[in-house]
Amino acid sequence: MYRERGIGGSKAEVDHRKHRISDVLDKHLDRSTPSSSRPTSGKDLFLFMNKQQPPDYNNTDHLLSKDNDASDVESETDSEESDVSGSEGDETTWISWFCNLRGNEFFCEVDDDYVQDDFNLCGLSTQVPYYDYALDLILDVESSHGDMFTEEQNELVESAAEMLYGLIHARYILTSKGMAAMLDKYKNYDFGRCPRVHCCGQPCLPVGQSDIPRSSNIKICCPRCDDIYYPRSKYQGNIDGAYFGTTFPHLFLMTYGHLKPQKVVQSYLPRVFGFKIHKP
Repeated sequence: MYRERGIGGSKAEVDHRKHRISDVLDKHLDRSTPSSSRPTSGKDLFLFMNKQQPPDYNNTDHLLSKDNDASDVESETDSEESDVSGSEGDETTWISWFCNLRGNEFFCEVDDDYVQDDFNLCGLSTQVPYYDYALDLILDVESSHGDMFTEEQNELVESAAEMLYGLIHARYILTSKGMAAMLDKYKNYDFGRCPRVHCCGQPCLPVGQSDIPRSSNIKICCPRCDDIYYPRSKYQGNIDGAYFGTTFPHLFLMTYGHLKPQKVVQSYLPRVFGFKIHKP
């Protein structure tokens, strides 16, 4: 079962909502009971597809090839088992999977200890729908209802988890550990460079124009010219600006003062046939 955490609203409303969801899931489970005659795992399916026929002891060819067939089946079975065990060992956490998605290069991985501390999540339960389910998904907590959600319900929970992680991320990058993680990305130019010519490829920092979710998309801030620009990638440009907030780049440069560049004194001068254009 999911852990009991605040979702917003009175206790009676929360209990009624969870009871209603449980009834729907129970009905869905009754309709989707699997058949006992069908193979239920990759290994069972392999054995089912390679079932051997009863041997014909009057056939001498079978006796000659019996050992070879047995060794082939054993080697293939061992290979299948090794593939399964290898795939199980390669499992990654939800946070690592999310941060490695295309377009999410600006995100850093938030420590599990930070996410598990209720103090760091104060107030988020009223902003994020399906809060409990989304938090369990982020922390890779298995629940009894996890496999019984409909496709539509899974999509809602996944969207809520992305929103919840983004809001947690905006708080985490203001801590010492969060800034250290973002510092590595800044040094690797993961946030891009300033497109302004006179900034000479100055690395930028992500910034939001609002701390309210769904108000504006993310921008990149140049510490040399103190202006903001759209990210070069359209995938990164679709990130909610509230997932980084309005404070991060300025607090970052205050913390790492040695990284703050000198301001630009040059500016572009438009000319016509070599003459400066008069400004009225």
